[in-house]
Amino acid sequence: MEEKKNFKAWPKGRPKSLHYPLMPVYQFLNSAAARFPDRVVMRFAGMELTYQELLNLSHKFAHALKARGVKKGDRVAIHLPNCPQFAIAYYGLLKLGAIFVPCSPLMVDREMEYQLNDSGAETLITLELLFSVVDKVLDKTKVKNLIVASLADTYPPVSAPVKLLTKGQIPKGEDFLTLLQEGSTDPINEEIDPKKDLAHLAYTGGTTGLSKGTMLSHYNVVVNVTQAYHWFAGGDISYKDGILTQDRTLIEKEMPDGEQVLTEGMTSLVVVPWFHGMGTIGYLNNMICGTHTMIVYPRFDPTEYIRGVEKYKADVVGGAPQLYIPLVQHPEFKKVDMSGIKLAVSGAAPLPVPILDQMLDAFSGVVCEAYGLTEITMVGIANPPTREGLKPGSVGIPIFDTYINVIDLITGEVLPPGKEGEICIKGPQCMLGYWQKLEETAGVLIDGWVHSGDIGYEDEDGYFYITDRKKDMIIYKGYNVYPRELEEVLFEHPAVAHCAVVGKKDEKGGEVPVAFVQRKPDTNPDTDEIMKFVNGKVAHYKHIREVRFINEIPVSAAGKVLKRELRDLL
Repeated sequence: MEEKKNFKAWPKGRPKSLHYPLMPVYQFLNSAAARFPDRVVMRFAGMELTYQELLNLSHKFAHALKARGVKKGDRVAIHLPNCPQFAIAYYGLLKLGAIFVPCSPLMVDREMEYQLNDSGAETLITLELLFSVVDKVLDKTKVKNLIVASLADTYPPVSAPVKLLTKGQIPKGEDFLTLLQEGSTDPINEEIDPKKDLAHLAYTGGTTGLSKGTMLSHYNVVVNVTQAYHWFAGGDISYKDGILTQDRTLIEKEMPDGEQVLTEGMTSLVVVPWFHGMGTIGYLNNMICGTHTMIVYPRFDPTEYIRGVEKYKADVVGGAPQLYIPLVQHPEFKKVDMSGIKLAVSGAAPLPVPILDQMLDAFSGVVCEAYGLTEITMVGIANPPTREGLKPGSVGIPIFDTYINVIDLITGEVLPPGKEGEICIKGPQCMLGYWQKLEETAGVLIDGWVHSGDIGYEDEDGYFYITDRKKDMIIYKGYNVYPRELEEVLFEHPAVAHCAVVGKKDEKGGEVPVAFVQRKPDTNPDTDEIMKFVNGKVAHYKHIREVRFINEIPVSAAGKVLKRELRDLL
């Protein structure tokens, strides 16, 4: 396919193409600590870490992992919410050349067992509060090194009594703090081939029902972080002697004063989970690339988040629409001065226009809707970083060095603006492929183009719109829910003859999974029985919220379930 691009809406102060440094991901932290060692990198539950302290702790953790046999190419799973230990472990394992395997704390044992075994992870970093899930699967995996962290360790001793969280017992494995106490702060930076060596093995659901490990190289990650940062900060990248800085030539030439959305050293509220691609790229590495101070939350509490804007004089917020919907509807939203917010980014699902309007009224800066997927590291399309550049309902234009084609679903021919088809993406942030799944890779990554499975179109100005999902994926509160996985669990029930799961629009969650079930003759399971059967085997965000019994699941002549008909029934 041809690499073509409409530059009609291209933002000022941005080159058409960026220079991407050939460096390992951990160099973001090395560079930031060299430039601003005493700047606070994160605040969490009353404690704070500087860039130099985070670097020292990552070295300590890397040495401790090395002493336990972890080496370049090994997969290391992190099963933690957002907390200082996550960042320490993430940069520490990358410094050894190990591969980061994110594991959602929301997983149930069946999902965890599959992911650990598929990745071949031999080291797992978890939380004592999540240990019950881990304990069920440890003996069925290859895990040799079990490291257990506690959020209570992050509370300063004086404030610990008011945090109401004590450190739990660690029945198996080693205490995270023990590793930090034994390791050295001597720099450890394993030599990396950025274009070949993997940094992340990020799992995405699939139409086959089994998750697939998306292989992302150090170069993929570095590229997408710098694409995301400079989309908002402007300019180009300068990289010399291990130090990253901003080349401001174009900014000074093209941009009037005050048009830069992001600048170094801002304060960002971070609640997007780091185990998700949007979190690791957009709200960890991206923040460190910009030498920001992160106010880190392990979970989303709208009251705490709103008050955090005022308390910390936050410049940047971000997340899925299901963060913004309860935010703008909260009684305190209009009472707190939000005008200091210079950037609010929304992704993972469509942002309702009424919510967008309220955000534009409250924030002084840019509100940007963007689009991406795990297979392209994180982001490939974003609205231009100005108020005038935002088109409500659109996910924006292709970012630096990224090309988008819309193709006919049957013929594969590239379609002109205005015509709906499958969104295909090409750029230096596209994955290397799926881990140990050549056939699945061949079906998605074709001649360098990632076939997204999403349906959309381009307008005459080069803006893209997502209108449907070929994969029937459901997005609940920003989390991807794959119907096929739920259907496979449903089929395990002895009374289910046929079934299908579709998404139903929901004001709070965005979409919720609804199961249509065709019962076997002479069986009569009720709704509660089916829901309990499925929901006990999947993470909470995947729970089926409604069951509808149907005489016959509608199928096409080829035997394909007609899910559009089922959605119409809703």
